[in-house]
Amino acid sequence: MDDTVETILLVENDANDISLFERAFGRTGFPHQLETVQSGDEAIAYLSGTGKYADRQEFPLPTLLLLDIKLPRTGGFEVLAWIRNHPKLAPLRVIMLTGSARGEDVNRAYRMGANSYITKPVGGPGLVDILSAVGTHWLQHSKVPDLKAFPA
Repeated sequence: MDDTVETILLVENDANDISLFERAFGRTGFPHQLETVQSGDEAIAYLSGTGKYADRQEFPLPTLLLLDIKLPRTGGFEVLAWIRNHPKLAPLRVIMLTGSARGEDVNRAYRMGANSYITKPVGGPGLVDILSAVGTHWLQHSKVPDLKAFPA
């Protein structure tokens, strides 16, 4: 990878949660850019580079996707399926970060190809801890696939 700042895409429809994520992410100290979209449809548009997301300089492909399950219109599972069926994006690292602790949701996410499944904590301090752990593993130690090397 070059020396540009890597992007994390947060797909979250709750404005309060987005605000918490932004503050918590800022406290982690990781030098990544956090982009947010509020629906599954927006996530697909962002990842496709269509509509207002067509400028890849302004909206670069993320190196990590934090994906909620419960989203308006197109849900998180549908977004995950779309990603895994898209040859260029299939290797994208996807972490389901959701309020659901239901076993069937956990199992479904992993069957569909999620890289990790994390239940959102209540409140900011727990979120900082989780994002720090996610950052340490997925942003520092884990190798990032070069999505440009995959077929379109």
